Amino acid sequence: MLRLLVFLSLSVLSCATSRAGETREVVDMAGRHVRIPAQIGRVYGSSPPATLAVYAIAPELLIGLNTPFKTDEKALLRKEVVDLPALGSQAGMGRPLNPEEVLSRKPDLVIAWLDGLEDRAKTEESFAKLGLPVVFLKLDTLADYVPAYRFLGEVLGRKQRGAELADYLDDALTRVAKAVGDIPADKKLRVYYAEGPDGLATDCDKSFHAEPIRLAGADDVYHCEPKSHMGMETIGLEQIIALQPQLILALDPNFARSVASLESWRNVPAAKTGRVVAIPRAPFNWLDRPPSFMRGLGVQWLANLFYPSRYPLDLKAETKKFYRLFLGVDLSDADYARITR
Repeated sequence: MLRLLVFLSLSVLSCATSRAGETREVVDMAGRHVRIPAQIGRVYGSSPPATLAVYAIAPELLIGLNTPFKTDEKALLRKEVVDLPALGSQAGMGRPLNPEEVLSRKPDLVIAWLDGLEDRAKTEESFAKLGLPVVFLKLDTLADYVPAYRFLGEVLGRKQRGAELADYLDDALTRVAKAVGDIPADKKLRVYYAEGPDGLATDCDKSFHAEPIRLAGADDVYHCEPKSHMGMETIGLEQIIALQPQLILALDPNFARSVASLESWRNVPAAKTGRVVAIPRAPFNWLDRPPSFMRGLGVQWLANLFYPSRYPLDLKAETKKFYRLFLGVDLSDADYARITR
């Protein structure tokens, strides 16, 4: 009997060890064939868009953040992630990534951002040296998130969850496009996207940073080709006056509150009429910086803001639905008022 028990124990240990060492091959969104563990239990996102993409589908798998969450953000996030360590980022804001620090957290997989601010070759090289597999997600447009979540669902063993998130975003895009897609160019609302504390930085209309404005059927008045993926190009106030925007979307809430009272902006139609709107940003910006799945709600908010008769929306109900689905939190009315004030 003792020999039988020992044999069975060794057999179970052998099977467990075998399973732990099993791998499978996936083709990521860069077309790369990557061998990854059969079961993924720990994940690191090498930049904010990648980390936030993982947060929405499987927050319990994250081993760390790119930047720490602010105190007022934590109440709107799942408790599994709020106190995770900040490990840095391969691209974007925050301190530079320390691959050895990531390795110490024993991730099974690194998720990286394809065609974004990340240097693909540098990302591959950094983690290859540590023996960590990397898969790339294409996340530049909101439409990219639909296949990205289906892919993540397969990779992370969350197929149903990935499909649920992808279906929501696909439906939102379809409804918005149907509502605003036929607006003639000369009838589109003229919008200026104000970035920075003084509102004198912006993004070209063709930039992926400004995509939600285009999707919602407005004319981003700063027509140009982006000089870089980073964006936030400097613009003069005289040029803004000449562009005659009817509405200003402000990244900085302090600028949004003060611009209408600034004498220097009095000749900007949107400032003169008080049509200056701060972009909601808790716990993550609804449109940009970082760009994320939040655009699925943000583009609906914009379509309703720009053309309420074309895209009627119960924003409070949709916001609560979205936060429950993507962020895993139930918003109170007070939460909603604080987010959208």
